[in-house]
Amino acid sequence: MPVAPRTMDTRRMILDTAQRIMARKGYSAVGINEVLAAAGVPKGSFYHYFASKDAFGEAILKSYFADYLTDMDGVLARSGQSSAERLMAYWQQWRETQSIENCQGKCLAVKLGAEVADLSESMRLALKEGTSAIVDRIERTISSGLEDGSLSVDGEARDAAQALYDMWLGASIIAKIHRSPAPLDTVTATTRRLLHL
Repeated sequence: MPVAPRTMDTRRMILDTAQRIMARKGYSAVGINEVLAAAGVPKGSFYHYFASKDAFGEAILKSYFADYLTDMDGVLARSGQSSAERLMAYWQQWRETQSIENCQGKCLAVKLGAEVADLSESMRLALKEGTSAIVDRIERTISSGLEDGSLSVDGEARDAAQALYDMWLGASIIAKIHRSPAPLDTVTATTRRLLHL
């Protein structure tokens, strides 16, 4: 039976609201009632949309990655740029969205990654699926760059893609710890070196 549009809109509103709040506070510190109040949804209706808080967390992550991957695909599909330029535009966008004050919904993988991986297997798997999809796109862009000659890497494209993603994720966490964008500047320079730009 198809879900009515109003139900989908309400569900989406709950997920979007949860993403914004959890990007600031984390997963464990946020109660369901806080999210529902901020979304303007009656408290009793939560279980109409989600079977449990775990299912809710999994839905938040899947929704986040769906939006993130759509944005990423847009950056990586820009016309008139080499593969290297498109990939560096992606990293630049990452850097801009990881600023200390501006991390509102754009960095949920950074914020929740370590926290929920040990709390919920379904959320860990949603994180794994989402981050693997990001690395897949980086790998494809590196492979395209090898073909168009705009970049080169030592070793396999997949290994380079995974290393770059891991570095950027780590730098984002360190930027939060130090409350400084310096780690993101460092990883930008390292990315250029690894891609021989």
